[in-house]
Amino acid sequence: MATLQTTFAGLKLKNPIIVSSSGLTASSAKNRKLCEAGAGAIVLKSLFEEQIMLEVDSLHDANMYPEGSEYLAEYVREHKLNEYLTLIKESKAACDIPIIASINCYQDAKWEDFAKKIEEAGADALEVNILALQTNTQYEYGSFEQRHIDILAHIKKVTRMPIIMKLGDNLTNPVALADQLYANGAAAVVMFNRFYQPDIDIEKMVQTAGSVFSNEAELAKSLRWIGIASAAVSKLDFAASGGIHSPEGVIKAILAGASAVEICSVFYQQSAAIIPDFLRFISEWMDRKGMESIQQFKGMLNVRDLNGVNTFERTQFLKYYASHE
Repeated sequence: MATLQTTFAGLKLKNPIIVSSSGLTASSAKNRKLCEAGAGAIVLKSLFEEQIMLEVDSLHDANMYPEGSEYLAEYVREHKLNEYLTLIKESKAACDIPIIASINCYQDAKWEDFAKKIEEAGADALEVNILALQTNTQYEYGSFEQRHIDILAHIKKVTRMPIIMKLGDNLTNPVALADQLYANGAAAVVMFNRFYQPDIDIEKMVQTAGSVFSNEAELAKSLRWIGIASAAVSKLDFAASGGIHSPEGVIKAILAGASAVEICSVFYQQSAAIIPDFLRFISEWMDRKGMESIQQFKGMLNVRDLNGVNTFERTQFLKYYASHE
């Protein structure tokens, strides 16, 4: 009988399905239901840097003394943090699976005090999302990647809990960054965070929001980079995020080298009640293939020849389009 247990970021999970940060994980009541549905771990809804800044701006008075502005900003930060600490404590009390806190930031702000209090509140790990587009014409190459490393290094100084770095897909070389993150103490890397999807209404001639949910085609990006990175930085744990809408997607991610997957969109569309179906399919697949554990097939199809990656990719591109003439 196959066992679905896995280890991710030093955490023992009963299965590789992690519910990713979203409105689905915004309350302890919701998290209890996700736990009961069979999730292996839960990432709490993120504490957003912009959320704090917007609230400060909404309360700001132009006639206020500078000291007053600083006090207001600190008050809002503390209020938001205390709300988040309550969510962590209540979720830990309601669930018997790992609870992963999450912060979403784009600058190296004062996250150290947040991280320390998040650990004290009982979070099993902290996921750090650094999601931003680099559009400055005077941009210094590598500075965005360095920001990831700096934020991680500062947080690691004040906490011993595992730090998981969730990356956006707008990086030139995610493999090199993953290697540096591992060197600076990251326990795991998630590939990839999902940007806001823009669209344009050609009749009203205005910018609009695109699809909120991911689609299965988006998994290809994670499969490519996890397949490469898990071979190049083999001591680091990886999780796939984006485009996992079926149990087959979970298996593909693990074969590429992931220890776990983060899922969101399909739970919005079909509810977390599908988790047992996912787990049943994975277990039956493992039995058919003679696999007794996740570890047995993790990374079985990752990239072994790192020096030949570009040749392989270019050759496959050529073959694909040659067959569609």
